Amino acid sequence: MRINKIDNYKIILASKSPRRQALLKELFSMNENISIEIKTKEIVENYPKNLKGEEIALFLSKQKADGFSYDEIGENTILITADTIVYLDNLVLNKPKDFDDAFETLKLLSGKKHEVITAVFLKSREKLKSFAVTTNVFFKELSDEEITFYVKHYKPYDKAGAYGIQEWIGYIGIEKIEGSFYNVMGLPVQALYEELNMF
Repeated sequence: MRINKIDNYKIILASKSPRRQALLKELFSMNENISIEIKTKEIVENYPKNLKGEEIALFLSKQKADGFSYDEIGENTILITADTIVYLDNLVLNKPKDFDDAFETLKLLSGKKHEVITAVFLKSREKLKSFAVTTNVFFKELSDEEITFYVKHYKPYDKAGAYGIQEWIGYIGIEKIEGSFYNVMGLPVQALYEELNMF
């Protein structure tokens, strides 16, 4: 059964994130005609200081795609790059450097609404397309003990904003979200599915 328009395509996902990899593979798990390859490059992630919110994520996802030449993208191949930022009061909350950084990041998020913005860039030999999805996330007031327990046991040092919504802190700390749950995990799979079908 044909359920999408990219049958017999190869997809290259340029991401080290195990969450993005798992979500993309699950999205096409029932389609044996689509192959998925993980291929990453070291990219220095800098952006102009005048950019805000969605503009930052779009710039960074394009920067990752620009690291791949057209010669590296074969026929019937689509490169996917993505970048997720956690955005609070015009401030980007990056991956924490250590325990103290993670603790302070979660203290900033405690009791507030923040935005999780994921930008995705699609690149083939013939086309380019980018889009971004924003989800609003509302945290309850987190106690110091809750934050300490989470950071100590889950070590969220590879996560923007110092948390994973699918982990313990998400169970007990997130009161509600507005928008895509999977976007907060790092890949807006529903929007990606639609964009690939239109690509």
